[in-house]
Order: sequence, then structure tokens, then C-alpha cells
Amino acid sequence: MRRSRKSFSPELLEQLRSMPVAAALDALGLYWKKDADFVPVKDKSTVRLNVAVGGSAVELLATGCKWYDTRTEKGGGGAVDLAMYLLRLDFVAAVKRCIKK
Repeated sequence: MRRSRKSFSPELLEQLRSMPVAAALDALGLYWKKDADFVPVKDKSTVRLNVAVGGSAVELLATGCKWYDTRTEKGGGGAVDLAMYLLRLDFVAAVKRCIKK
């Protein structure tokens, strides 16, 4: 008996890729706070977000859907990439976590 492979629609994946970082954090159910004292250097729309993950904190610079962890010097873009990074999930689990209501 062959099991059919379910895949995610291209529209859903594009929506998750273009999701702003703050919205992605909300979708993932993570607590975050914007650093009101942060003054961006390059792009004026960049914000610094402090995110609680497990028992630790992560400091992210966010511009639209792009993010950068200042402590580990790693970055990416989109909700799935962020979920994979912060929560150590594989691709499928990250997509499911992002769309979980």
C-alpha cells in the first residue's frame, strides 16, 4: 500500500516566506518585545526584537521578513526559516507550526 505524499501549496509557502518577522513570531506563539531604544544604521525600517525561546533570549534585527540573530551572526528570511532556526524544527514541522491556529 502506497501512502500519498501531501505537500504544501505554493501559495501557502509564499505567504510564509513573505511574512514579517513580528507576525511570524506571533504565529509561532513566541513572546517578543520591540527594543524602543534601538536606532537602525542602514535601513530605517529595521527593528530590534528580543525573543523568549525556552529559557533563553534571542536578539533579532528584523527588516520586513528578513531577520538576523546578532549573537550567533546567523540570519534568514520568512516564517518557516525562523521557526526552523529558533525552535530547531525540520521543514515540515516548521510549516505546520507556522500555520497552527
